[in-house]
Amino acid sequence: MKINYWCGWLIARITARLFFRMKAFGTDHIPRRGPFILACNHISYFDPPLVGSMFSRPLHFMAKKELFGNRFFGWILKSVNAFPVSRRGVDRAAITRASEILAGGGGLLIFPEGTRAREGRFLKARPGIGMIAAESGVPVIPCYVQGLNRPGDCFWGRLKAGVICGQPLEVAGGQNFDDGGEGYRALADEIMNRIKELKKEFNAYVKGRNMAGDSR
Repeated sequence: MKINYWCGWLIARITARLFFRMKAFGTDHIPRRGPFILACNHISYFDPPLVGSMFSRPLHFMAKKELFGNRFFGWILKSVNAFPVSRRGVDRAAITRASEILAGGGGLLIFPEGTRAREGRFLKARPGIGMIAAESGVPVIPCYVQGLNRPGDCFWGRLKAGVICGQPLEVAGGQNFDDGGEGYRALADEIMNRIKELKKEFNAYVKGRNMAGDSR
């Protein structure tokens, strides 16, 4: 794996711990080997590096193609496993790249909403994640992130920041989602619903009412 990724991972990890006081729960749901999709809600520009820093396995993620317009910044993004995606319509090139990563046994971080949501809200998932999940057949790990849109409150302890992972959604062989547009949308909605359900579980963890599972 690229040294730039792990250098970035270490910086993000330190930032997550010291400035956001982030904790991670349910990390035991991440497979130790083999391909998987980590599907997470999106609340901040900090999400890709800081969410990724909570896991010991390297992750690849999509970033809007406009960020790659500057050659130097684009090179930095590519060196930390980012690849461009157009937010207008279905980006076949990005989907192909995502499929290649999963076919190679990698982990893929996807934000189903496609853009940042306002505080306390969830946006409707875009069908792209349903297409990638259905066609790859890999486990989808729902993930909920909280606090990264309010760094000051996290630093001073007024808000708990962290991530929680839920039980994998096994698309291949265990779930009945039709191929095509409607099936992809149904799968995307199911993934988003799994993410929403984790919000209450996260709050239970940080309040000490549920201490089962892995915590880091």
